Amino acid sequence: MKYTIIFSLVFSILVFNVFNVYAQQPLLASFHEAAQVLVDQKFQNQTTAFIGLESTSPLEMRVPAGLDQKIRNTANITSVTITNAQNCVLGVPKYDSCVLVTIDDPSLVESYNITKIQTQSKAIGDSLIDDINSAFHLNSKFNNVYINPKGEFSNALGTSGAVSGNRTISIVYTMSSSKSDYLFDGFTSILLPPQIKDAGGFLDAAKKMSSNSNSSVTFTIIPRTGVSMYQLQVSERFPIKSTITTISPLDLFGVDKLDRSSYFNAGFFPLNSILQVTLLSNQPIAITDHGGDLVPTQEKNGQKIPSDLTKAGWLFDPSSGNQITAVYLFGTTVSASKNDLTLTIGNGTMGIENPVQPPAYTPPPAKPTNVDYSPYVLIGIIAAAGVAIYIFLRKR
Repeated sequence: MKYTIIFSLVFSILVFNVFNVYAQQPLLASFHEAAQVLVDQKFQNQTTAFIGLESTSPLEMRVPAGLDQKIRNTANITSVTITNAQNCVLGVPKYDSCVLVTIDDPSLVESYNITKIQTQSKAIGDSLIDDINSAFHLNSKFNNVYINPKGEFSNALGTSGAVSGNRTISIVYTMSSSKSDYLFDGFTSILLPPQIKDAGGFLDAAKKMSSNSNSSVTFTIIPRTGVSMYQLQVSERFPIKSTITTISPLDLFGVDKLDRSSYFNAGFFPLNSILQVTLLSNQPIAITDHGGDLVPTQEKNGQKIPSDLTKAGWLFDPSSGNQITAVYLFGTTVSASKNDLTLTIGNGTMGIENPVQPPAYTPPPAKPTNVDYSPYVLIGIIAAAGVAIYIFLRKR
C-alpha cells in the first residue's frame, strides 16, 4: 500500500487554509485514533481489523521519561514492542507473550557471524529489559535473537521497516500470556491520562474488541530524533472463506457505530480520527458501491486531495485495481454508522470515481505567517505504523 493518500490529507490542511478561509480552520493534535481493516486476499487470505491509539506526546501516553530517553539514546533501535499476539516470532511458544527490542544494524547482519549477532544484539536488549519490565509490570525473560527476513508483503504495503523488519534483528523476551482485555486495561491504566481514558471514541471500540478471545493487544514505542511515537493497538484476524462482496468494518470491530473521542471537542481536528480500509488481491477488484458520501476533492500536483475537510465521507486511492485504499473522514461529524462505513466490492477495473468538483474559489493572497507545519508529516508515519505492526506480528 502506498501512503500517498495520507500525505495528501496532511497537505490538504495547507490547501484548506487557502481555499476555505471562511470555513472552520483545521487543527492537528499529537493524539490520534485510527481504525483500520486490511483485506489480504493476496498473501495470507485473511482479513485483519485493528484499532490504534497513537501519540508523540509523553503527556498523552505516559511512558516513563527515563525509559523513553534510554531507548532513543541506544544506537540502532527501531522499535520496542510488547504483545500477546500468538507466535510473535518463529520459535516462540504459541501462548507466550513477547517483548521485542528491534534494531537495525546492516553491518552486523551482513557479518553472517551468528555468535557475534546473538551476543551483540542480546547486550542491547539486556540493557533495556529491566526498565521495560518495571515500567509495565512485566516479568519477561530472554528467549532468542531473531533476524527478520525481508519479505514481499512488507514491500507491497509500502512500510518503512521500522517495525516490520527488512533484515532487522529482534531480541525476544517472553512471559506467560495475558488475556487481551486484561493486558489492554493494564496498558490504558498505565499510559492514558483521564482526559483521554474517559473521552470514549475509538478507545471504547478497542476495549470491546479486546474482550474477544481471538484478539491481540500490542504496544509499540518507535524512537525518532528528539521524539518517540507510541501506539497501543488491538487487532483480530478473520480467515477469508469465500468471495468478499461486502466489507462492513464495524461488524469486524463488533460495534454498531464508531464515535470520535471527545478529547477533540475543543476544536476542529479532521485528521485525528480516521478509518482506513486496504484491499490486496491477485485479481483486479473495484469498489462498486459505498455507504455515506464521497469527500469533495480537487487535483493538486497530480494528486487527489480533499477540497473541504468539513465534509464527512470516503476518499479512494484508487477505487479499483489489485490494491485499493479507502479512507473515511469524519469532517465535522462525531460518529459514523454501519451504513456510512459499508463498502461493496466487485470484479473488474471500473470503480467509483469522485464527481467533478466546481473550481474552488481562490481568495486574495493571505498575509504570510510563520506557522511550522513540519509536525504534520507525522500523521503519515502514524498511519503506516498500524500496518507495519501487523506485518511484524503476522505468523511467519
